[in-house]
Amino acid sequence: MNSVRMDNISWVEYKQRVDAGSVVFLPCGATEQHGPHLPLGTDALLASAISEDVARLVGGLVAPAISYGYKSQPRSGGGQHFCGTTSVDGATLSAMVRDAVREFHRHGVKRLVVVVGHFENQWFVTEGIDLAMRDIGERNTIEVMRVEHWEFCRRETLDVIFPDGFPGIALEHAAVIETSMMLHYYPQWVSLDRIPSHGPADFPPYDMFPARKEWVPASGVLSSAKESSSEKGRLLVRDIVDSMATAVCDEFDLAARPSPHDDESGALPFNGAASSA
Repeated sequence: MNSVRMDNISWVEYKQRVDAGSVVFLPCGATEQHGPHLPLGTDALLASAISEDVARLVGGLVAPAISYGYKSQPRSGGGQHFCGTTSVDGATLSAMVRDAVREFHRHGVKRLVVVVGHFENQWFVTEGIDLAMRDIGERNTIEVMRVEHWEFCRRETLDVIFPDGFPGIALEHAAVIETSMMLHYYPQWVSLDRIPSHGPADFPPYDMFPARKEWVPASGVLSSAKESSSEKGRLLVRDIVDSMATAVCDEFDLAARPSPHDDESGALPFNGAASSA
């Protein structure tokens, strides 16, 4: 089976697949603390794994992730004061995305999906895409889709996973969603015995500069991850992968391959365009 990873194939095969119209996925993560139980690369790892699953459904390719993100914010990532969190300025991230989009255009890529896996990246990634499209101008032959993978979780699934109420994606940093998806994809890198026992962080509805480190739990975890499980991760991944593949097929008018989740009990059907092959 051909690899969906761009960095695992030759330039010759890459060109053949680009020329054939393959969608290219660009994960945009971060190197950021995710508590004592998850690795620093969680955001890039999850964005890449999700991209690979979607790429298998739509016949796409996954580029190497951008693994440095915009500065961690206290109310969504714990802040910059944690050792290991390695961030870039917004202008730097935008420039990296801008250059990458222009390079994919130069390669002949017609369809690009930028998969945001780090909450703070969103608008700087958007700026990079916008500047690249402006640079390309009238020569444009590329369409770019920007997604945040957490937006594809169904409300029904979140109600099952959070029976006492969903705390919001910002407070889910290193909590149930990320820990469960890491248990699904990379259980060997999750230390369940190190999950802290404290409750959710209690932030005011504003930011302060310099940042108030005392607002943030010392663990860096913003909401409890104690109820995480690989089964919850499977449910989340099912939602995200199938729904994202549907969106990609709809926007780019693609035929879809059958979802691997179609035969699962209670699984959602894949709603992408039917194959004409």
